[in-house]
Amino acid sequence: MVSKLSDSISGLAKELIHSRQHISPKRLIAPGPDASQYLEIMNAAGAAPDHGKITPWHFYEVSKESRHLLGDLFADDLIERDSGASPTQIEEARQKAFRGPLLLLATVKLNGESGDIPKQEKLISAGCAIQNVLLMANALGFGSGLSSGKTLYSQKMRILFSLEELEDPLCFITIGMIFTHKPNKQRPDARSYTSIF
Repeated sequence: MVSKLSDSISGLAKELIHSRQHISPKRLIAPGPDASQYLEIMNAAGAAPDHGKITPWHFYEVSKESRHLLGDLFADDLIERDSGASPTQIEEARQKAFRGPLLLLATVKLNGESGDIPKQEKLISAGCAIQNVLLMANALGFGSGLSSGKTLYSQKMRILFSLEELEDPLCFITIGMIFTHKPNKQRPDARSYTSIF
């Protein structure tokens, strides 16, 4: 009985992990997670490995009211980087802030009272928290995608989100229902990234 239950659980875990794929924010539409689903997704992040129990990561939800501020930042940063950007390109940059019903900024905190914990461990913990968010979103029937770009790492972004000193942005996470599907990409075979020491 225990063996059958274990096989069932491992089968579900395998399906959940391998069915998750990156979905472009352009293909994620409403409805997004409701309040209960949102809590499930964010609580999943709390199950990430966390040496010292310091929670070295943070998620900022970009509210509907704040999306225009982020959109303006995307547009202004493009204009600064490319004086020849066309009005269409500038508007496309602005619209990135409005894609998907749930938009999160994930950050890693490299500061705090945990000076004895290497920054690599904090980054790993943050990465695991992000993966848990993606997996729980998948388990609840949502698609998700990560995005970054030059603007993400700009000083303007730090100011907009009032990031602490040594708190670094990692990526945006967009979550919503999948509007169109693309075939799953071929996953790398374990033999291509493992070896024996």
